[in-house]
Amino acid sequence: MCYNKYMKIQPETFVNAKAEEVLKTVFGYDSFRPLQKEIIQSILSGKDTLGVMPTGGGKSICYQLPSLIFPGLTVVVSPLISLMHDQVASLESTGIHSVFLNSSLEWEEYLFAADEIRQGKVKIIYVSPEGLSTGRIRDLLSSPEVLVSCFTIDEAHCISEWGHDFRPDYLEIRSIRRLFPHAVMLALTATATEQVRQDIIQNLSLKEPSVFISSFDRPNIFLEVQPKRNALDQVISCIKKHAGDSGIIYCNSRKQTDELTEKLDKLGYSVLNYHAGLSDNIRSKNQDKFIRDEVQIIVATVAFGMGIDKPNVRFVINYDLPKSLAEYYQEIGRAGRDGLSSDALLLYSPADIHKIRFFFQDVADPQKSEILLQGMIQYATSRICHRKQLLAYFGESLKRPVDNCCDICKCGSLPLKNVTIPAQKIMSCIIRTRQRFGATYVIDVLTGSKNKRIYENGHDKLSTWNIGDDFSRDGWYELLDLLTAEGLVTKTGEYNILEITARGKNFLVNREELHLPMSDFATMKFAKKTSLRKVTSTTPAQDDDEANQIITKLKAWRKRKADDMNVPPHIIFGDKTLLDIAAKKPTNKGALLNIYGIGSAKAEAFGRAIMEIVTDVTLK
Repeated sequence: MCYNKYMKIQPETFVNAKAEEVLKTVFGYDSFRPLQKEIIQSILSGKDTLGVMPTGGGKSICYQLPSLIFPGLTVVVSPLISLMHDQVASLESTGIHSVFLNSSLEWEEYLFAADEIRQGKVKIIYVSPEGLSTGRIRDLLSSPEVLVSCFTIDEAHCISEWGHDFRPDYLEIRSIRRLFPHAVMLALTATATEQVRQDIIQNLSLKEPSVFISSFDRPNIFLEVQPKRNALDQVISCIKKHAGDSGIIYCNSRKQTDELTEKLDKLGYSVLNYHAGLSDNIRSKNQDKFIRDEVQIIVATVAFGMGIDKPNVRFVINYDLPKSLAEYYQEIGRAGRDGLSSDALLLYSPADIHKIRFFFQDVADPQKSEILLQGMIQYATSRICHRKQLLAYFGESLKRPVDNCCDICKCGSLPLKNVTIPAQKIMSCIIRTRQRFGATYVIDVLTGSKNKRIYENGHDKLSTWNIGDDFSRDGWYELLDLLTAEGLVTKTGEYNILEITARGKNFLVNREELHLPMSDFATMKFAKKTSLRKVTSTTPAQDDDEANQIITKLKAWRKRKADDMNVPPHIIFGDKTLLDIAAKKPTNKGALLNIYGIGSAKAEAFGRAIMEIVTDVTLK
């Protein structure tokens, strides 16, 4: 097999053996993740390649590892400067010399980096799509001393108008093919439907590419959708469940982002905001504090996205409905990138739909936007397993049962309950209030609220006033959602006024029996909704006191070391590595090299400190 005209022929067995050796000695991993090996083999054979892998699936290894085998330079097109900084810091910590070329460099720093590139000292460089189109960088890459072996296009979905974050500058990348016809091109993305994949191939001019599509399933992320009742309380409940953990809360507007940040801050939470309305300096500082574990929570618009290279985000809350399932998947994918248990909570309100549609008048293709939104609405309102729906959107089916995968059904249907009488009660209440009110008011009447407005309207005299002792308030909200999904009730207008459909009237007239998949909490009158999932701790078993002490000391040491090196803590070691150290308690270099994520460079740089901590705890 042959890489390209500049490379020597190498047998596949040699390449495989070399790749596995590099994986262990440099990166500290014992085995490849799904499709990593196949993608690496493809690009080392000189074939253009498209890799679709979920966030946290290990896309970076697919170009980082081959860069150490390729004779020349690997150029990575990355969308955000902050992401480049972290990626270079991470590579340097593993002993791979890399640089970024962007506007954050002083001229002297740029010249120094360019000299190192010409001298062959650099294996990977990061540039933005805008930077790649400049004559300065193209001239540098075209220098006689420079051999470009591979171009890697990260976040390749940005080149498609059907992608959730289209960036016109990505369209300029295709011209690089004419300047470097012999360099292999690798496109990587975490979210790509068939339409987006075809756009990537066409717009990047990939030549008969190998296409690898990994499973979109993120089994470590628990998926939950809650109707938005008291949104602040729902947010706080999730935060309390993840006390001390990092989390992201997404809002659809700058105003909502600022208001929620202020409320959480006043309640004493460690929180900052992030949106395009802030200055570049403030955005950069807030993001940096979050990545460095100096603040626990970021409340952000979708502007806070691809620049997040933080593996220990334990929860993502969508405070508002996303505009599409692709956007939603990308956002929740920022949770649990290290493979440890994490939560994705979506708060859904029909009012969100009207807000999203308001902005359709400014988009190029409102009809396409509506199609994408309808997929998101169906996901939020359906009673089908969330994981099944999400995978189906990307053309994948759930191939194995998963316990506790989402709030709907543990990959099955919730048991049907006879809700005939409760349904008759609330639908009758809608009719008796003349179909002029929303859910909150109708439920107030049904549950006997003494709200002044109810008395003024005389609705305390209705036969349906104070007859709703069947369910908790949350239960009545859930039943209304189910009746709406069943087509018996509809919500109309800006304020989601409840009305009975023709089918609903027939149900009442004919006194039909109705069975719907109500959750258990709904049938308990005074029950409060709590999480349907017990959080899996990211610390060792409670009875392993030594391991817990090691974890505590390692985290403190990691933070100090990261501050000294001016890098985020995860650049030193991720939480998964700390857990493995605490479990295996290495006290010599051989044992240290068997720890997840510790290669030779990190063992040399940090091994003594780690073993001292382990020995200090275990010998007490």
